[in-house]
Amino acid sequence: MDILIGRGKTARRAYGFDEIALVPGQRTLDPSLADTRVTIGNIEREIPIIASAMDGVVDVNMAVLLSELGAMGVLNLEGIQTRYEDPYPVLDRIASVGKDEFVGLMQELYAEPIKPELIAQRIQEIKARNAIAAVSLTPAGALKYGQTVAEAGADLCCIQATVVSTDHLSPAAIAPLDLVRFCQEIPMPVMLGNCVTYEVALKLMKAGAAAILVGIGPGAACTSRGVLGVGVPQATAVADCAAARDDYERETGRYIPVIADGGIVTGGDICKCIACGADAVMIGSPIARAQEAPGGDYHWGMATPSPVLPRGTRIKVGTTGTIAQILKGPAKLDDGTHNLLGALKTSMGTLGAKDIKEMQQVEVVIAPSLLTEGKVYQKAQQLGMGK
Repeated sequence: MDILIGRGKTARRAYGFDEIALVPGQRTLDPSLADTRVTIGNIEREIPIIASAMDGVVDVNMAVLLSELGAMGVLNLEGIQTRYEDPYPVLDRIASVGKDEFVGLMQELYAEPIKPELIAQRIQEIKARNAIAAVSLTPAGALKYGQTVAEAGADLCCIQATVVSTDHLSPAAIAPLDLVRFCQEIPMPVMLGNCVTYEVALKLMKAGAAAILVGIGPGAACTSRGVLGVGVPQATAVADCAAARDDYERETGRYIPVIADGGIVTGGDICKCIACGADAVMIGSPIARAQEAPGGDYHWGMATPSPVLPRGTRIKVGTTGTIAQILKGPAKLDDGTHNLLGALKTSMGTLGAKDIKEMQQVEVVIAPSLLTEGKVYQKAQQLGMGK
């Protein structure tokens, strides 16, 4: 039902993950029986978790570790890894500077040109260790470097921006990326995003996406919602885009996975994403807390170093454990940020969902008190859910 904002302007109520809860059904199952696999193009993963293409989250080593654990990481091909032969002194500078100097330093460091030879080198370094080489480019970057990515033999290419649409108006002197042609010509699955609406999700699927990314502005380090005022809370955005996926499958017989991207911190958040219709999630800050993460206790968004209008910031996330502990446990923390796969499997068992498809069908209720009801001591003592 529309809500009247004022004369001539109505709005639809949208919901975030903190406002909903999942309702157990009539059966339960042992968590070991829960099938969490996801398939994107020709790539199947046991863990439906993709590490965000952010410089503080994924480098070559992290991409390899995630592949070995059954997940997947995406390397940012327009970041530090492809601007500098040795990126680690640069990453150390980003981690060491004060907050008042941070924006200027980022703009300086990211002004270094991208080197196509480093794009090929990073992809080949991942492939040489028998890992999945998933990479990310902006639409403008795809026009420049798509052929380099194809020749280097990447396994998956993400075309990502704050908002991606097949209907893009450009100045006469600038040729926009033809998403349909790109998906047809590049010899690997293409993931397209980001979007938050049924209509755009459907258009991206029709353009040839192997998967779509859903989420504008919910990320821990993203400031797009403050800078631009743009975004839709994730529970509603995922549900709307999942409806487009289901309608597209009925029309064509092709199933295009929906990846919830951003706003996900705990295992419970992942479970709610899937219950709203997602097939997998893309996360940044939870993986930036791994000992092996390249960010050195820090995490920042892809649009942070913009020379004109930064739409991200650097946040301190600390280090809480290894990437194996964060994904598969055993958990050292009690707040839901360790053993994310175990949390998903246990939730699926509690809800009686045998696989991701059944998890997408569980009952959801509006529950604004879900995270506060009965938690006064945790909040007061900053323990568990009160941290």
